[in-house]
Amino acid sequence: MKRLFKWLLRLFLLAVVLAVILLLSLDSILRVYLEYRIHAQTGIEAEIGRFSLGLTQPTVTIQDFKLFNPPDFGGTPFLDIREIHAEYDPLALSKHELHLKLLRFNLGELDIVKNEAGKTNLFAIAGSVSLKKTGAKTKADFTRQTGLKFTGIDVLNISIGTLKFIDLQDQRRNREQKIGIENCVLKDVQKPTDLTGLALLMAFRGGDFFGALFGAPGAGLLEK
Repeated sequence: MKRLFKWLLRLFLLAVVLAVILLLSLDSILRVYLEYRIHAQTGIEAEIGRFSLGLTQPTVTIQDFKLFNPPDFGGTPFLDIREIHAEYDPLALSKHELHLKLLRFNLGELDIVKNEAGKTNLFAIAGSVSLKKTGAKTKADFTRQTGLKFTGIDVLNISIGTLKFIDLQDQRRNREQKIGIENCVLKDVQKPTDLTGLALLMAFRGGDFFGALFGAPGAGLLEK
């Protein structure tokens, strides 16, 4: 009986140690899983520096999140997101609704690449993601994709750093523009039109950069 008790005690201690290791490693496990899922569903290589899921608070934080262009766009960086921090409503989530109390999004750099075939990564990646996920040429409805009904963001905090244009056909056309938007706060965001103010601010800060990319037909750098 005494020997059995010792074995049970050892098993209990082992279970506690494994549970602690799992909890300490949970963020790392989820980080690797997310990188795998992003690649599996989109075909895009992803790298996450740090992932944190709040165990006592309804928060999710991703830091140093990078997406890379496909090989035909040189395998160069596509998105460099310094931070995504979300605070969600757990009660809404239990009702299959996504209601964010706070979403902080810090985009360090976006690289727009035009490959040697004249195609642009923005359109190519958007198309491939849509086809992989839905089998159609249009984006699936958010609810159909996630099983959640999006009900809005109370506070959206946006920071945008640098935009680059890289032309693999002609390096002389390369452009770089520092947008420099820091902590632009938008409240009660529920639909794309609620981001109109942010789009106008980006256009103002972008100056000639957007004009060069999306200029008149035949003149814009994104023209095939």
